[in-house]
Amino acid sequence: MMEDAEAVNLAADWADISQGLRKDLGHQLHSQWIRPIQLGGIDKDTGTLDLYLPTEFAANWVNDRFRDRLQLAWKIARSEVRQVRVQVHPGRRQLPELHLEDSRRAANDGASAIAVAAGTIGDSGFTGSVGLDPSLTFAAFVTGEANVLACNAAQRMAATEKPQFSPLYLKAATGQGKTHLLHAIGHAYLQAHPRARIFYCSAERFMVEFVQALKANQMIEFKGRLRSFDLLLVDDIQFIIGKASAQEELLYTIDALLAEGKRLVFAADRAPQALDGVEPRLLSRLSMGLVADIQAADIELRKKILESKLSRFAPLSVPEDVIDFLARTITRNIRELVGGLNKLIAYAQLTGQEVSLQLAEEQLTDILSANRRRITIDEIQRTVCQFYRIDRSEMSSKRRARAVVRPRQVAMYLSKVLTPRSYPEIGRKFGGRDHSTVIHAVRLIEDLRQRDADMDGDVRSLLRQLES
Repeated sequence: MMEDAEAVNLAADWADISQGLRKDLGHQLHSQWIRPIQLGGIDKDTGTLDLYLPTEFAANWVNDRFRDRLQLAWKIARSEVRQVRVQVHPGRRQLPELHLEDSRRAANDGASAIAVAAGTIGDSGFTGSVGLDPSLTFAAFVTGEANVLACNAAQRMAATEKPQFSPLYLKAATGQGKTHLLHAIGHAYLQAHPRARIFYCSAERFMVEFVQALKANQMIEFKGRLRSFDLLLVDDIQFIIGKASAQEELLYTIDALLAEGKRLVFAADRAPQALDGVEPRLLSRLSMGLVADIQAADIELRKKILESKLSRFAPLSVPEDVIDFLARTITRNIRELVGGLNKLIAYAQLTGQEVSLQLAEEQLTDILSANRRRITIDEIQRTVCQFYRIDRSEMSSKRRARAVVRPRQVAMYLSKVLTPRSYPEIGRKFGGRDHSTVIHAVRLIEDLRQRDADMDGDVRSLLRQLES
């Protein structure tokens, strides 16, 4: 147990942090998610502070949306805190029963439908935007080549006119926007059909509700209420794998809703054909409409997303080189990209520092390290040779023709920008050239990028290829 003095100090720090978060988040979000947090202890060896919430859902929600902000605030308040761990107290891992009043309150506070799914299924009289995050709309969804098909399909599914396809199946890796589109469909459909009954949940929550209904001998009520919805939105469908009885119930639900002209949207991190353990009939239903793939965002889309998010922080100034750095470096998914921007801005605001490239490199070490793909000089040489249509041997040759020298210099420049190799190491990979030759090439290409739009365009194209 914590010593009394330490507990008092922690409580005092938490009061200050909580008050600051209340100003940032507003009363509703703070009341719903931050105020219920209870303090645990600090592990002196790892610098980990435990924060407890009463339910698994609440812990997951706070982890996803507020952990970085909480961790930063605690690091500033207490130097010994290196990270925070948000979890359910070990003795409280059961899910509480949720009633209609809880559902209404959670919906008004912008809670996820996963939290109110029990209340939604369990009360056949409830209508409205239960659980739809108010910030996840089509207006807030930034489109690019990677996601425009899925976005257009989602808008069609939400339109007043009957869609040409159903169900819609959104396939995307973690953090690429499929959940955003699910919420956006719900908002747009409700706007077009104010009295519509919408149900949004994760496949995992569907499983929990199914098992609870089965144990309580309430399957008839469960089926009736589930099939009374006008729009069914099910996220992370891959988690229904292997549950034969639940798969069968979902199959019957899909058939019943489709027969009545209802709309269904599913989302998963893989294509229907890649869902192991799903029975063929359910697989057929999931595939029978439209499967819309959301590709990984390219650098241009990542920059558009960052610039869109920045509008929330006006008049805060974020230099263009910081935006370019984040978009070029944080490539795994959009959630991490936006999280990195939020963390950087929060740190700058809390400490009174200006946002700069140096600050980004210092404060986003963990995110940047996780996202850096190891690009090799061999890969750079191969890509440059393909781009300029020259033979790979020219990278090491002694030829001085301009058509060969310039691509070689570009490859040297990219080797310095994209790899940790020193000038001498790079020189050795280019036919044993001296380090001064590499330095000259790097400076020359840097200068040409400033003066020559064609050269800058070539380098940008190569960067996109190598970092995608």
